[in-house]
Amino acid sequence: MNPAFWRGKRVLLTGHTGFKGSWLSLWLQSMGAEVTGYALAPPTKPSLFEVAEVAQGMTSVIGDIRDLPKLQSLFTAHIPEIVIHMAAQPLVRYSYQNPVETYSTNVMGTVHLLEAVRNTPGVKAVVNITTDKCYENREWVWGYRENEPMGGFDPYSNSKGCAELVSAAYRSSFFNPDTYAHHGVATATVRAGNVIGGGDWAQDRLIPDILAAFEQGRKVNIRNPHAIRPWQHVMEPLRGYLTLAEQLFELGPSFGEGWNFGPNDEDAKSVGWIVEEMAALWGADAQWQVDTGEHPHEAHYLKLDISKARSRLDWHPALRLKDALALIIDWSKQHRAGANMRQITLAQLLTYQELST
Repeated sequence: MNPAFWRGKRVLLTGHTGFKGSWLSLWLQSMGAEVTGYALAPPTKPSLFEVAEVAQGMTSVIGDIRDLPKLQSLFTAHIPEIVIHMAAQPLVRYSYQNPVETYSTNVMGTVHLLEAVRNTPGVKAVVNITTDKCYENREWVWGYRENEPMGGFDPYSNSKGCAELVSAAYRSSFFNPDTYAHHGVATATVRAGNVIGGGDWAQDRLIPDILAAFEQGRKVNIRNPHAIRPWQHVMEPLRGYLTLAEQLFELGPSFGEGWNFGPNDEDAKSVGWIVEEMAALWGADAQWQVDTGEHPHEAHYLKLDISKARSRLDWHPALRLKDALALIIDWSKQHRAGANMRQITLAQLLTYQELST
């Protein structure tokens, strides 16, 4: 990733009020990009967007990705060069309760985004963020590669597999590499693992649940301690997205395909390992227990193969999982102490940027 590349670039980011979107908005601001965000109001209270004052230094527009006329008017007004699509309904358990909202947001929202791109001259690079859960999960012990079939058991995972197919159809139909000289748009999709980091207050996510229990002095309830996920600090895939966007912008459709950004194999850990490690870092008699209640289906084993990103983008994880968890604990304790969380978050970004270059 080249920080100097982003200075003065016009970037439109959907989902900027969410957890990942807030981290990316701050990072783009710190590198001098002209950032326009389009999203619903922050999904949690508190939220990283509010406590880190993310709206400073960018144009923040509250709107629904399902509202195509409003989205198109934003594109027309700001004429972005680079589009990063993060707006989504991102929760598995919520998708069981609200499948129509999940599909309309994640599938038709992607259609709307690509339609707005199609009708806006000047867009050069589009990065559509989906998820590692878009793959047809066969409970393999090895990582899924970018050419594996799309699938998804639950509405969330399946909707993201659909979003991948939508992106592929638009790339073939409207942004075909063979006619790049005519349309000038390079599009790619990216799939990351379970991202973690300071400032995540989403419901039914492991790290926020652990931190909330520790802060309240109660035991953490863990649904499936043996489930293995590709955990990684949010800064890791964001660096991958930015690196890919640079290549799409400068080199065009040769990078316009699906990409995995996950941790090293040794950092695909079980839920039980995560909670034990965080309890040790937190101290103060932090404890956990298994929740024996009824729960919806979730994949037991899921891992990504990141060989392509390593070889073609020279991207690889820069943080060990233990170090990522330590950053999260530090962020959370700084927040509890009343620190300036915009400064704390930007400081973590700067340190990571220097580490990863």
